[in-house]
Amino acid sequence: MCRDRIKSMFYHAYNSYLENAYPYDELRPLTCDGQDTWGSFSLTLIDALDTLLILGNHTEFQRVASLLQDTVDFDIDVNASVFETNIRVVGGLLSAHLLSKQAGMEVEEGWPCSGPLLRMAEDAARKLLPAFHTPTGMPYGTVNLLRGVNPTETPVTCTAGVGTFILEFSTLSRLTGDPVFEDVARKALSSLWKTRSDIGLVGNHIDVITSKWVAQDAGIGAGVDSYFEYLVKGAIMLQDEELLTMFHEFDKSIKNYTKFDDWYLWVQMHKGTVSMPVFQSLESFWPGMQSLIGDIDSATKTFHNYYTVWRQFGGLPEFYSIPQGYTVDKREGYPLRPELIESAMYLYKATGDPTFLQMGRDAVESIEKISRVKCGFASVKDVRDHKLDNRMESFFLAETIKYLYLLFDPDNFLHNSGTQFALGGPRGDCILGAGGYIFNTEAHPLDPAALHCCSKNQDERKELQDILLSLSEPLKSPVDESDASGEKDPSSVVSSESIALQPGERGKAPVLSCSTQPFSARLAVMGQVFTGST
Repeated sequence: MCRDRIKSMFYHAYNSYLENAYPYDELRPLTCDGQDTWGSFSLTLIDALDTLLILGNHTEFQRVASLLQDTVDFDIDVNASVFETNIRVVGGLLSAHLLSKQAGMEVEEGWPCSGPLLRMAEDAARKLLPAFHTPTGMPYGTVNLLRGVNPTETPVTCTAGVGTFILEFSTLSRLTGDPVFEDVARKALSSLWKTRSDIGLVGNHIDVITSKWVAQDAGIGAGVDSYFEYLVKGAIMLQDEELLTMFHEFDKSIKNYTKFDDWYLWVQMHKGTVSMPVFQSLESFWPGMQSLIGDIDSATKTFHNYYTVWRQFGGLPEFYSIPQGYTVDKREGYPLRPELIESAMYLYKATGDPTFLQMGRDAVESIEKISRVKCGFASVKDVRDHKLDNRMESFFLAETIKYLYLLFDPDNFLHNSGTQFALGGPRGDCILGAGGYIFNTEAHPLDPAALHCCSKNQDERKELQDILLSLSEPLKSPVDESDASGEKDPSSVVSSESIALQPGERGKAPVLSCSTQPFSARLAVMGQVFTGST
């Protein structure tokens, strides 16, 4: 069975990391040792934590969650990528926090609105906040976790490095009640939106101080990709029409200027002229994302183009020349990326077409045959001769294995269509884990119901505080409430609406609630958990 084989692949890689590389960030599989890559967080352990649960290993999830609480410290003198720390560390900890009850861990009273893994995620995110202190609100690309932004730090960062925070930061704000995270993420998105060209495109790299575009290539691949992904997923998770409108505006321009024969090229952002007729492996997320908005026909055609490249080499080179039908010089590697497998998972769930399962089988065969070594799985240095590189990126366990497993495990709890759920929240009355999980760009699943549960509780607490505060204020005399004519100021009239129900009166249903009815396959994938009428 494919599932068992994928599980075996995971443990070969995971155990090799524990035995040879921990506590370093990542495993070096050819020399059987470890290295710090993104900040010295034992990154592979954080990135792999929710995959352990998805594979059914509650015991190891619990052990690692406790271990991380005891050993990981973000108060260190390290220069860290703001983007990578957010998607891998903050995202990984948030996901593990939201899944901790599913994993059988003892959770705090009030979970998911509190908990040790949530506090760790918040600590990590606070270390990133100094990067957002710019005139535009768009963040620097690197921050020192101890001292903030280096005075000599370059103000140039990639588009994805500006627009890939709304999922993790809004989750943090809504779980903790601190609006600062969602506020900075939204300000960055708003500033980026204002920089689009007259033909509706954004470039690749921008100066976060001046808002001037430094690299003006427009496309859907490296440096831009997850910005578009987060507009769609943010719109779904937060039920935010503005984010979806932004994406649809971009999508029109992308189709008008970059799409040719179901491929997407790179063009000059102001003129729309082709600058690079290449396919980048990171673009492979696009068909899966299209399935989330119901654009199945276009997604399927583009997926098939990408799949032909996979079959040509047994993996996707970082760059592929579309006119020449071959790799691009110095971009021949395949670091075991997940994006095509991710799209296969989404599209199989949306259509049931066995072609997408076949892609998964091909991926298992290729990775096992080409990349498996004594100590884990090695990145492919060159897809033409299958020479290997001495690195196993943490996303191999966080994303590649996870999406492969979910492709072949239709009954996994993450595919829940609303038939199962758990209760939680400060009063124990929130419906959680009912499906509609949103994967961040590192494949860490977030439960939209938890955001609603905690923000609803915070709103109610604030409302109660306001009522108690108003009751504690001294009553004004009638004279104070009247103007010279003796008429009362309408703003001073107290509303007759009371939080106490009158005899025979029925309480109003909440505006937003968590649905438990079964969804169609596509709606489950789209994550439509909340509607105004459920």
